[in-house]
Amino acid sequence: MSESWHDYQIMWNRLTSVVEEQAATMIRTAFSTSVREAGDLSAGLFDRWARMIAQAVTGTPGHVNSMAESVRHFVREIGERNIFEGDVYLTNDPWKGTGHLHDFTAVTPVFRNGGLIGFFACTAHVIDIGGRGFGPDAAEVFEEGLLVPICKFAERGVINPLLISIIRGNTRTPDQTVGDLYSLAACNEAGNRRLQRMMDEFGLENIDSLADHIVDTSNRATRKAISALPDGVYRNRMTVDGYESPVTMCIELTVAGDNLLVDFTGTSGMSAFGVNVPEVYTRAYSGFALKCAISPDIPNNAGSLEPFEILVPPGCILAAERPAPVSVRHVLGHFLPDVVLGALHLALPGRIPAEGASALWNVQISVRATGSDSPSAEILMFNSGGTGARPELDGLSATAFPSGVSTMSVEATEQVGPITVWRKELLQDSGGPGRTRGGLGQIMEIEASPGYRFWFNAMFDRVGCPARGRDGGGPGGKGIVRIADGEDLCSKGRQAVPVGKRLQLCLPGGGGWGNPSQRHPDAVRADIEAGYVSAGSAAEIYGYSETETDQ
Repeated sequence: MSESWHDYQIMWNRLTSVVEEQAATMIRTAFSTSVREAGDLSAGLFDRWARMIAQAVTGTPGHVNSMAESVRHFVREIGERNIFEGDVYLTNDPWKGTGHLHDFTAVTPVFRNGGLIGFFACTAHVIDIGGRGFGPDAAEVFEEGLLVPICKFAERGVINPLLISIIRGNTRTPDQTVGDLYSLAACNEAGNRRLQRMMDEFGLENIDSLADHIVDTSNRATRKAISALPDGVYRNRMTVDGYESPVTMCIELTVAGDNLLVDFTGTSGMSAFGVNVPEVYTRAYSGFALKCAISPDIPNNAGSLEPFEILVPPGCILAAERPAPVSVRHVLGHFLPDVVLGALHLALPGRIPAEGASALWNVQISVRATGSDSPSAEILMFNSGGTGARPELDGLSATAFPSGVSTMSVEATEQVGPITVWRKELLQDSGGPGRTRGGLGQIMEIEASPGYRFWFNAMFDRVGCPARGRDGGGPGGKGIVRIADGEDLCSKGRQAVPVGKRLQLCLPGGGGWGNPSQRHPDAVRADIEAGYVSAGSAAEIYGYSETETDQ
């Protein structure tokens, strides 16, 4: 058929439903709670030149935008002559996938009438991949777990039994981990079936012209949005806790016509521990921030990402080189949108939110029986602090930005292993003060069930360096890691919780926006009534008096 612009737009919209069904299949079939409950995944369709042309809304920017680059690695390393119908390819290589060993990316070639027309790809976080477990303590990537190079999970529909055996033999959760790999394959197959039905409906033999339309249209629209920015050079820097020492991330953003360059020169060097970030992950979250601020309504694909030129000096902590440990690369990686937005604030005053807690407060818990008869368990929890206040709206409390993952429910978490979450509530006074208030963090208390003890891998930040406010707004509350009876613990690394004691996590809040003296008294009163702000803080910070207001 001869397609018109209108036909292309209809088919483009249909592709979105195709990849959403692809992602929904993974959520329904996943073993890992991080995928099933939190949505820590990505799914997308690529053309035969490995350009991402559609991505599921369900998923994280770190997975999606890293995956946008990884399919090229698969095509190059498998080789076009070795790509067959019924194949499924797999890797968790941090530098060719999505940044650490716990993420597996699966790629499935799509054939129609015997010819290759594209690829489906998806990514999911597995609970365990061996090594030291999900935490920052390793000195090299070799200690962090099993690295599976780009290989065939299945060839012509036949699963590779040796690969399955190797993975099962190197993980503490063999059934869950291998089950998630099958889930990835099922996810891509669901996308393939839906795409084939769509192509039947529209009489398509391939998706080449549709892919060109999507990429070209998105590219032109993004460059037009860049052109609307004032030309100039805009700089920002952010210092966060790091591991053995604070880490400073520097950015210089240059806008010239429809060209935009991001340069991270001046950023701290690599860490001896697993907070290092592979460059692919840095580009992923930097590109996400630019799209959020400059072109939020343009679909995310190869065309809309191409105009953003991102330079990261090799060997800095945001472009870690092999064999650096990178297990918790998300801790620094999730700060990158706020680093980028801080520079864009100078170009777009009055539009950019304050800094937020940003990095997830993930906690990996290893539960062991004090006797020998009960099984052990590995439990991963995703938890979020507050987002930064927006120019006209308060920040969101206990909400993941930039990752967008959901907080796992207490009930689902307690079903996975023998722990009890005794407390999980918003943390009063943790939102940064301002004309608009930062989002609140939360306070949690976790204990092993009777007959068990537990260790946890801490991978937390914003304990020493809270989220900064913007345009006169105050900082968000700092995070705290401790035993509930008062003993402080480290914010990073593997630690034991004594039997009968509770781990207490106080998650950081987002920064405020604007001068606190300009906050409307009705908003302050509502905060007090909701328990977000104490009466003492309201009087001290906002000058609020209930008596004066009532009069």
